[in-house]
Amino acid sequence: MKKSQKSSEIIISMQDICKSFPVELGGEQQVLFDINFDVHAHEFVAIMGPSGSGKSTCMNIIGALDTPTSGTYELYGRDITNMTPDELATIRNEYIGFVFQQFNLLPKRSVLDNVMLPLMYRGLPMAERVRRAREMLARVGLEKFESYLPTQLSGGMKQRVAIARALAGDPKLILADEPTGALDSKMGNEILKFFTELNRELGITIVMITHEFDIARYANRLIHIRDGRINYDGKMPKNDDNL
Repeated sequence: MKKSQKSSEIIISMQDICKSFPVELGGEQQVLFDINFDVHAHEFVAIMGPSGSGKSTCMNIIGALDTPTSGTYELYGRDITNMTPDELATIRNEYIGFVFQQFNLLPKRSVLDNVMLPLMYRGLPMAERVRRAREMLARVGLEKFESYLPTQLSGGMKQRVAIARALAGDPKLILADEPTGALDSKMGNEILKFFTELNRELGITIVMITHEFDIARYANRLIHIRDGRINYDGKMPKNDDNL
């Protein structure tokens, strides 16, 4: 059943987020400056920027992989700004499905085992893990490849396994970091169309990190970061001439 794209529920709320890192000779280098935005349920948002813009740091904070130096980050209404590493790990497993550029699959484990991995941390019975993993593999069209190793798959198939793994835990948010970076243009477009289907047909909220406008345009909303600051946040423009 298609879910409504209209929702007032705020999933991500970034409020005055700043991030600094220590430098070798002492002091700090600030990489994010006063980042403010909300993401609502069922949105498909692209966060775009050139290399060194701060978009990856922003992604790490959104994904509960890092914490801000100052400001407040709320995920589904929970302030996770100052949570401990163990608490953040619980948040990641409960709310977020990750899709990475390099797939991050275990090379010596089967496709089925890879998809079941996040379910293991939830303590689900083996039968339930297998059932859900097979269901997700069928959703991405790889139900006949569950016994294969990742090394036996093409790049596009590996990324579909990674998407199935991200979906297996029934996440409220998919966070995709340069998801087509290791794929050729044809395979990349297929993955992006699949993300669009997940968003439109299942109502899954997606935040995608990219440095390319041709990738970002698959989303409905663009947040553009340059030099650690948001310089555009709105409906997807026709081109990136003014970004």
